[in-house]
Amino acid sequence: MKHLQFILTLGVLLLAGSFLAQSNAFAASCCDTPGDANNDGNANVSDGVYIINYVFVGGDIPSCKEKGDANCDATINVSDAVWIINYVFIGGPPPCCMDVVFNDEYGARVTYEAFAGSFLEAVQVTTDPVYAGTQSLEITIPGTDPWWSGGAFVDTSVSGRNLSGYNALTFWARASIDATLDVAGIANDNTGTSEYIAEVTGLALTTSWQQYVIPIPLATKLNAEGGLFYFAEGEGVEYQIWADEIIFDSLTTITNPRPVIPTTTINVTQGDEVDVTGSYVTFDVDGSDIVVSAMMGYFTFTSSDPAVVSVGGDGTITAVGAGTATLTADLGSVPAAGEITVNVSGPQPEPATPAPTPTVPSDSVVALWSDAYTSHPVDTWSASWDMADVEDFLIGSDSTKKYTNLVYAGIEFTTTTLDASAMTHFHMDVWTPDPTSAPNVFKVKLVDFGPDGVYGGGDDVEHELTFDENTMNTEEWVSIDVPLASFANLTTTGHLAQLIISSVGLSTVYVDNIYFYDAGLLTEPDVAAPTPTVPSVNVVALWSDAYTSHPVDTWSAPWDQADVADFLIGSDSTKKYTNLVYAGIEFTTTTLDASTMTHFHMDVWTPDPTSAPNVFKVKLVDFGPDGAYGGGDDVEHELTFDENTMNTGEWVGIDVPLSNFTNLTTTGHLAQMVISGDPNTVWIDNIYFYDAGTPTEPTSSAPTPSDAPADVFSVFSDAYTSTDFDTWSSQWDQADVSDFTIGSDNLKKYTNLVFSIAEYTTTGTQNISTMTHFHIDVWTPVATDGSSEFKIKLVDYGPNGVWDAAGDDTEGELVFDNTTMSTGTWISLDIPLADFATAGMTTNEHFAQLILSGTYGTVFVDNVYFHK
Repeated sequence: MKHLQFILTLGVLLLAGSFLAQSNAFAASCCDTPGDANNDGNANVSDGVYIINYVFVGGDIPSCKEKGDANCDATINVSDAVWIINYVFIGGPPPCCMDVVFNDEYGARVTYEAFAGSFLEAVQVTTDPVYAGTQSLEITIPGTDPWWSGGAFVDTSVSGRNLSGYNALTFWARASIDATLDVAGIANDNTGTSEYIAEVTGLALTTSWQQYVIPIPLATKLNAEGGLFYFAEGEGVEYQIWADEIIFDSLTTITNPRPVIPTTTINVTQGDEVDVTGSYVTFDVDGSDIVVSAMMGYFTFTSSDPAVVSVGGDGTITAVGAGTATLTADLGSVPAAGEITVNVSGPQPEPATPAPTPTVPSDSVVALWSDAYTSHPVDTWSASWDMADVEDFLIGSDSTKKYTNLVYAGIEFTTTTLDASAMTHFHMDVWTPDPTSAPNVFKVKLVDFGPDGVYGGGDDVEHELTFDENTMNTEEWVSIDVPLASFANLTTTGHLAQLIISSVGLSTVYVDNIYFYDAGLLTEPDVAAPTPTVPSVNVVALWSDAYTSHPVDTWSAPWDQADVADFLIGSDSTKKYTNLVYAGIEFTTTTLDASTMTHFHMDVWTPDPTSAPNVFKVKLVDFGPDGAYGGGDDVEHELTFDENTMNTGEWVGIDVPLSNFTNLTTTGHLAQMVISGDPNTVWIDNIYFYDAGTPTEPTSSAPTPSDAPADVFSVFSDAYTSTDFDTWSSQWDQADVSDFTIGSDNLKKYTNLVFSIAEYTTTGTQNISTMTHFHIDVWTPVATDGSSEFKIKLVDYGPNGVWDAAGDDTEGELVFDNTTMSTGTWISLDIPLADFATAGMTTNEHFAQLILSGTYGTVFVDNVYFHK
């Protein structure tokens, strides 16, 4: 009965508004039993009575104020007594300690949320080691994908915590090795909307416990904060961090705040909203300076002209009107060094009319964005890693996407990848108010994640197209409509997952009607063949608008069976052959000297089927020094191109070494080219001979391996069943890798190679102990003379099966110089494993990594395997 009377009394007091009779802000760390206001070791109704006595009748203040602040609102008042009574009698939330993030256990309402892409199971509670008490947090930093750990410790209540009575977060930490904690900070609630994040970077960790201090830039801003503590770390090596006693505190040793905002000039357009980074505060902490980066929301800004620029409470800069204004700031009562100059131009033009309505039938379309079609689901129109802002924009009733501050924008549809394998073209409408003249360009990249549907799985392909002033126009809709074949390296389109748009000089872009479509079979080319890029000094041309052409007597000799006509594609001149059986192209009056050339090139387009048995043939005929046909010194050779080269409805570049024309033993008096085959209608363009100099990529495959399959463990080779690496380029190497084919032969192409790490991760290590040799075929276009070198390292993880530099790993690296390597030719390296053992890889039951490095930069590899 007394308890009921007590509860009713509290209710009357609350209704009377008396619960703020006495309020005391505080900061300390003594809260071992939340709600234990009378310090008897328990939280019960007597603590509620104790608080009522303190608030209303002058009783003693709780000796540990955090214990009395049962609801964590930074004051002790009657609402804390109500909180305790509700907890005791009706199952309300338990009392909390406002200062505690972790202290033997998580603070009340505290939970850990891992950052996206990090090691999700990184944080665990452990009993050994601990700094104080019985438990600490163990944080695992993984050494492999995902290579980093990070996350936020957040208060899950709606109101968050009032941290305004504290001036720092402190914690104790040690690590299993000497390391550097990349980032530790406060006020990140992992929602992406935090306004008061503050952090320190590069904290040196040792194997001994040390205390770390993160000063709060301006605590009055944190009166309802859900983000308590966060960290992020990745070293490329697995190790552990232990953290303990993570609490908010009020330290008398923190003095002399010196705030700084960046001194910079930004150019914006009226109506723009801009967030500026780079502000920080330097504190004296116990005699040493600690620099804390601080979001702009901590600062109070003053604009020299509010009619030009204003700043919101979160630090967002808004361009109000045309002109120039200077922003200065204070951190509380302390002036900040630095100033931001903002130049605001008048409002940019916007599209007044929608893009043209698409007319392609919907059953031939797969759309990403268009009011005209049902669109494929998109996860995000601006990925977390991009540099762009996006918003929906209506033109009448037509929906578009408006990008501002565009450097590059990631449009992702990874949850449900898009199958465009039955489509032939890509379409996108673009409008920009910005100048489109050179050097400004707009770029479109398509990325296919491959059958595994994940980025970096080894089967990704991508290609980027660039559109310059010849395509783009200012203040008008431009329709980018290109064959998917133009994305040359996008060899598969069945699992498209990303569309990346970027620009040089085009900061604002509107996009609409983004879709893929099947154009059906074209009857004639709608785009010109690619413009040749070989320097004219290295070319002898028969036909090309890009070069001065050698005189041709006839494009259809009297003895042939074909009809020919000139055909324009825009301003580009081509030759169109119909009723083609064979056509004789003759230049006998003035024969052509290609003796210093290395390659033959020809672009071909046909609407006819190119699948087997259909073929296209090219014959070259040299009349010899006498310059006459049948003079006894004629030579000729014909090449046949089948479905592996030819494609229907797209330009195909036939580009072959003249050495492939085996019987064409002289090329100093070329007089005829004869084309023939089953495609009865063909367009041809850009027919020329050229000197390629040193080839930039192999045109023939590496030698086919001859080792018996039973004696081979293959990693990568079309000749064997292979256990492929999980990745050919790990996240921490310095190299780019792509798939490359020569005919039907699959290779790996490395560019920008400093060092590459191909490794087994999820598949697990491999036992190669029964093998005696390692084999790899290597081709490079880079000069291999002088001090150049190529290195191969094999790594065995040892019985524990993980990378551990201080553990049981062994590795051996061999170096190959110009006595072994050659430029522009396949080099087959067949190396005894004993050589790697001598170099340090003394075990081979747990093979895990192949590391290639050296000075070549570009390397093609094939037939990577071990054998007996």
